[in-house]
Parts: sequence; structure tokens; C-alpha cells
Amino acid sequence: MIRSNQSSPLSRSLAVFLLAGSFVVPAARVFAQEHPPAEPAAHADEHAHPPAQKPEEEAAPVERSSVTQHSMMLGGRQIRYTATAGTLLIRNEEDKPYGSIFYVAYTADGAESKTRPVTFLYNGGPGSASLWLHMGSVGPMRVITNSPAATGSGPYQVVPNEYSLLDQSDLVFIDAPLTGYSRAVGKATVKDFAGVDPDLRAFAKVIERYLSVNQRWNSPKFLFGESYGTTRSAGLSAVLQEDGVALNGITLLSSVLNYNASIGAGLEVSYVNYLPSYAAIAYYHKKLPQMPGGSPAAMAAFVEEARVFARGEYAEALAEGEALPPARVDEIAAKLNHFTGLPVSYIKEAKLRINPTRFRKELLRGDGDILGRYDARFEGTEVDDAGENPSYDPSDTGISGVYVAAVHDYLQRELKYESTDEYKLSANTIGEWDWHHRAVGAGGRGAQQLPYVAGDLGDTIRKNPKLQVLSANGWFDLATPFFATEYELNHMMLAPELAKNVHFTYYPAGHMVYLNVDALRQLRDDLRPFYQQAEK
Repeated sequence: MIRSNQSSPLSRSLAVFLLAGSFVVPAARVFAQEHPPAEPAAHADEHAHPPAQKPEEEAAPVERSSVTQHSMMLGGRQIRYTATAGTLLIRNEEDKPYGSIFYVAYTADGAESKTRPVTFLYNGGPGSASLWLHMGSVGPMRVITNSPAATGSGPYQVVPNEYSLLDQSDLVFIDAPLTGYSRAVGKATVKDFAGVDPDLRAFAKVIERYLSVNQRWNSPKFLFGESYGTTRSAGLSAVLQEDGVALNGITLLSSVLNYNASIGAGLEVSYVNYLPSYAAIAYYHKKLPQMPGGSPAAMAAFVEEARVFARGEYAEALAEGEALPPARVDEIAAKLNHFTGLPVSYIKEAKLRINPTRFRKELLRGDGDILGRYDARFEGTEVDDAGENPSYDPSDTGISGVYVAAVHDYLQRELKYESTDEYKLSANTIGEWDWHHRAVGAGGRGAQQLPYVAGDLGDTIRKNPKLQVLSANGWFDLATPFFATEYELNHMMLAPELAKNVHFTYYPAGHMVYLNVDALRQLRDDLRPFYQQAEK
């Protein structure tokens, strides 16, 4: 997701450069090691050492897993399913193991694997474990939070998830390399994983390994990524396509698809991209000079007005720079006040350019509160009200504790997965991340200093015209604004009939849409027809 100055687990895990009811019967199995150690020579004496192994093979662990059986009620019927928590080995171009990747798979019992969809899910970072999606979104279990209030201290509740996607698809949650229980093995180092393209290669390998080990190559295949996970999904679609893996569908939750637009020096597009989000947030907090009504439909109409103003008058005014006449400055400032609720004087002092961090401090300054960055429904108090920027993110600190505690307890108590390793929430590789990207196809524009992966996704859709994409967005997300996502997905240079493959949905929530249970229900209802269409 977006780089943050905060040091709490969610901030570290979501950082990007911008921006009971289950019946458990434990049963474990161990996959055979692919290359067992060489046996000592028959004539060797008891003091002789066996023939030396290559370091890469000697250091590589076995693929292992813990398999447990469960059941739940979903959609009015009982679903029995198998949970597999384990590791898969991935190999480099020299066929040497270089990564042991941790995953948790949920597969419906008795389903025909040839026709049963399988969805691969992961969070972002880059360098985040997937506990957030795993414990909060469409898995069979989810944590209970007090969102949008801070959840606070334990004990916490993990309950069967009535909004799970398990009745529609098998689910495989993958922890990115160097996160969770995923580790480098052999001679691999951070550089083998910490970068846009190394990350894509690693994820392609683990997905293909899972398909082989579990005989799922003929299953309908889906990706579900959140935040930087959407960057990964867009790029991964092209890598997998080159490997002969034709995807059925991709869900992009809270997207960032073009880092050039987000952080390019001297560019003012980010001010335009954030304005509709400011309008939705000001509407939610009832800070507009004239409230246009209180219904979701009224808010959506108001946000549409903000879209029109942003791409039209506002973008044109910013383009004029210092040449904008004073009278026009006054007009634009008044309209920004109408859409954001910020004082005209403040807007003019900011030269009509509203920074999202400043917005989080300024909108509720009179109430002595700050807004969350990942989810602006969250509010928090500050040391004082005079500062320019918030000192923390209440949407981060408000939910980190429950997710961290839940994933540790759930993996050990319910899934019976034991490890002497630390479960790492973050790889902490953001400072070493290689942002260069070599795009696939004519739409990707070749070698890139910063990733533009909407081009990769467009190229994949042209080559696989049945691929369906669902863009899921939170109205109150100040990490990945929905207007920027709309722009990128509407500029993939697709033919009209292929542009219909891209679908947009919006929810009364922030970056982690599932923190609002009503929004999670809506997301689940939107995913049902999406999967049905993508499987055709």
C-alpha cells in the first residue's frame, strides 16, 4: 500500500512508495522432499562424511503442511472444507530452491477440482503478510473489530464468516516472500525477492507450484489482491499469461496501478485524483457548507459532481499555474470549499492544492480530531490541534492489535500449524525495493523506472479476451483514491468490447473495505455474479 511514517504493524505491512463454530479434527501430513539428501557411499566407514551436497539443496527445507477438517454454514447450507497450512518450494532459473513460501488453502470437500474455481489472495506492502485479507475479508473465518472506532485490547473474537467466498471458490492465501512464514532458502538473498519483477516471478512460481502439487491446472483461476497486491495482480496477469496460465478473473481491491502518476515530481495529477475522495469524506463527516442529503444515492451524486469538477475546471485551473487570474482563483477556491468543506482562506493559502495528509488534519481541526489515512471514517485525538500533519493514523492503530493476535492464535489453535520461526508481519524491504519494471506487450511501454502495470493488465485482456476484472473501491480511502484507479483502468487502450470486461464497485468504507461489515456483505454480493460471469 502506501509508505507511512508510522511504526505500528499495519503501517509497516501496508507501506508502499507513493503512497467458533468450526469443527476441527487435526491431521498433519508432510510432502516428500523433492531432492532427498544423497546416501553415503556403501564402502564408507563410520567416520567418513557422505558426499558433499550443493549448499542450495542442503539448505532447502521440505514442503510440509498441517491439514485440518472443518465445516460451516454458508448461504443456508453446510459446507465441509479442508484447511491446509503449509509451505511450497519455488526454484530459480537454475532449478535450485530459493524460496519456501507459506500459504493457507481452503478447499471444499467433495467438489470436482476440474471445474471448481481457485482464488489466490494476497496483501500488498510491498512486503506485507496476508493476515489482513486472510482474517478479515472472504475467508471462512474473520475477526470482529469495533470499526470505525478503535478495537482496543483483547480478548478478541474470531467467528465463522457468513460473507465468505468459499461457497463460490477455493481460497489460497499466500504470504509474500520474507513475510509470514515465507523464507529465502539456499543462497537466496533479499535481492531475489525485493523488487517489482522479482516479486512477480516468485508469485508466478508459487501459484504454478500450487497448481501442480494439487492438480488444479484445469480449474478456473482467479487473483484477489489488495493495495500493492493490485500492482502485483496486474503485472502477474501478464507473467502468468506468458507461462500459459490463462486467468478467468481478477479482483483489484484498493488499487495502485501507476506509480509515475502518484509520485512524479512536478506533476499535479494527484491533487485532481484525491478531490472526489475528499468530497465523499467531507460528506460522511457532515462538514460540507450545504449538505445535499443523507442517502447513499445523494452522496454518490455529489461525488459525481466532484469528478466532473476535478477533471474539468479544477484540472484546467491547476494547469494554468501562476497565470490563473485572481478572480478565477477565488471562483475555484469557492468550489473547492463546496466539495471539501475546508475554509476558503485555507484553500487559497494552499494555492488550491490540497495535500491528503493536510486534509486529514484540517477537516476536523475544529473538533480536535484527525482522520485515518487508510480509512477516513476513523477519528483520533492529537497532542495538540495546532500542527500541520497528523502524528499517527487511527485507522492503522485502531485495528492492528486484533489482526496480529488473531492470526497467531488461529494458525496455532485451529489450523495446528507449528513453527519455531517468527511470523513476520512485514519483510521490511521497502528501502531495498527495486521499483524498475519491464512491462509485457506494447501497452506496457517496455522498461520502466517506476511500475505502470495497467498496461500489463490491458495487454493480458487483449490476449485473453475472456478475462474479467472487478475493481473494488472504498469511498473513504486516502491511500489509494478511487478516481486515480478509474483513470488508469479507463486508459488501457482496450477495444470497446473488451473495455466491458472491467467492472467498478464502490463501498462505504476505506482501504480495507471489509472493516465495514455492511461493505463486506455488499462486496460478497458483488463477487457472486462476477465469478459466475468469469467462469463462462
